[in-house]
Amino acid sequence: MRTISLPQLPWHGTKELKLPIPDTWQVEFYHMAGWNRPALKPAEIKAAITNPISSAPIRELAKKKNEVAIIFDDMTRVTRTAEIVPFVLEELAEAGIKDNKIRFICALGCHGAYNRLDFSKKLGEETVARFPVYNHNPFARCTHVGTTHTFGTKVYLNEEVMKCDLKIAIGLVTPHPASGFGGGGKIILPGVASFEAIEHNHRETMEYMMKHQDNSIVGMGIFDDNPMRLDIEEAATLAGLDLMINCIVNMWGETVSIFSGALIPTYAAAVREATSHYLTPGAKGESIVIANTFAKASEAIAVGLGTAFRATPPQGGDVILIANAPDGQVTHYLMETFGRKTAGGMSFRARVPQNVNRVCIFSEYPDVTGRDYIEESDKVFFTNTWDKVLEACTCSGARGTQVAVYPNADIQYNR
Repeated sequence: MRTISLPQLPWHGTKELKLPIPDTWQVEFYHMAGWNRPALKPAEIKAAITNPISSAPIRELAKKKNEVAIIFDDMTRVTRTAEIVPFVLEELAEAGIKDNKIRFICALGCHGAYNRLDFSKKLGEETVARFPVYNHNPFARCTHVGTTHTFGTKVYLNEEVMKCDLKIAIGLVTPHPASGFGGGGKIILPGVASFEAIEHNHRETMEYMMKHQDNSIVGMGIFDDNPMRLDIEEAATLAGLDLMINCIVNMWGETVSIFSGALIPTYAAAVREATSHYLTPGAKGESIVIANTFAKASEAIAVGLGTAFRATPPQGGDVILIANAPDGQVTHYLMETFGRKTAGGMSFRARVPQNVNRVCIFSEYPDVTGRDYIEESDKVFFTNTWDKVLEACTCSGARGTQVAVYPNADIQYNR
């Protein structure tokens, strides 16, 4: 047998997963356009942060400020925040901001809380040793800052964030199945918003999608006029976010581009690049689709499956989802189940399209609870053994089987 190699485990010692495949398989890799761009060097990272878009540099923004909140995205995002933070801290030090005036806040939204080990991976050991790092609590101590016009969302935000007079955020821009692209204002809503504000924004989005199925402006890679995105940006504007740092990553989660500056123009610039960077050619009708997740492996079922389903030909095919997440599928208080008869207010289960013959979900780290993110079906098969995946594929024994491989299915999209 031959082997294919795929990126794995961004927070657990990034490595290649080598998988054997039958010699009869004819494999086509579908990479996103920017998959092999080189990582930024430290000097390039510093230049991007110290020369912001439509904003004064951090060292000037910080003058006469008293308290600083640095908001960062959580472990479901592959952002290499530790490479960025030192240059932000240098700028703050130039402005005379003391360490005891700075705190870091993890923008969890409705995701479960993280611990010191997670924060040391995300921010670096030196940062965790110098500064307090807090989880956002969406269930209490949120302050009302206004109401959006787009969805009428009553925006309540993290009280600690709102008590700071300088707010800096660091996030990742990748395609998102509803808001078009992540990053930007999502660091505020849902990032540090109340549970009720998050739920309202999500419910309004889902209702919009149901009403406009034939001509939706909500969805993967859709930016212009996207109402979810507009509602989110309104909330972020109400928060008074002073500076946004948006990153774009390659196949291995390395930072290849940074846009920093004022929220809206910076995010727009980042999305312009992301639109072409993550764009992926459409499949050619292959009978097996292998969808690997890496950047968002803890959301593999919720995010990665969509790419695979869209690539499956109308005449039918098999899907193999690689969901290697040692920490399991993410805890999501709004969209997850919390028992056999208990679930979050918007819990959902992915439905298997009629043209998909079999869904094989492979993980070396079995997560029985995470299976609730997909419907129970004879078509769905979970295993931690690759040989069983090959046996389960209805086309695996056929000569000349055509196979499409998406190495980064969780952040790839096509038009």
